Amino acid sequence: MLSTLLYILFVVLSFLLGSLPFAVWLGRLADADPRRVGDSNPGTTNAWKAGGWRLGLPVIVLDFAKGFLPVFLARWAWNWSGWPLVAVTVAPVLGHRFSPFLGGRGGKGMMSLLAVWAGLTLWQGPLIIGSMLLLGTFGLRLRDGWTLGLALFALLPFLLAGIWGWEALALWAFSALMIWAGYRHTLLWPPFRGKSHG
Repeated sequence: MLSTLLYILFVVLSFLLGSLPFAVWLGRLADADPRRVGDSNPGTTNAWKAGGWRLGLPVIVLDFAKGFLPVFLARWAWNWSGWPLVAVTVAPVLGHRFSPFLGGRGGKGMMSLLAVWAGLTLWQGPLIIGSMLLLGTFGLRLRDGWTLGLALFALLPFLLAGIWGWEALALWAFSALMIWAGYRHTLLWPPFRGKSHG
């Protein structure tokens, strides 16, 4: 009973950590609100657009840390597995997307997703995801949603081989849902960016 309560408490704390809107808070200090640029999303990309690297870089670090730390602790420090670990992997992302500090309107959570993959797989997942993001963005010139989809599908062989356990498969399904939710309106065909899109 006590262990169950500890699991629940840590999942709730992971959600609250993920919900901290660093882009908005640091943006106020820099007089650069990320919600007033781009797609009005209070996340890392718009923080960079609104305030350059001086705002974007600390937001990237903090948004990454709030997703990475709880998953890393649960998986590698405390050796959690099963549904408690799955709950910890999704909690920071949901916190970021539905931040109570922003009235339930948070960012898309892509940096948080990368962070929880890093917490679960250490360097392996981010290396695969990062390589595919570079390929999709600069090599194939795919639109954002398609690039993220490519990165996600590149993880499948490793997941099906069972390298990271079934918990990673659950995180993969959740990641697919988050990418679809964040980019469903931009999944245009053809998937390639035209000249007008940069």
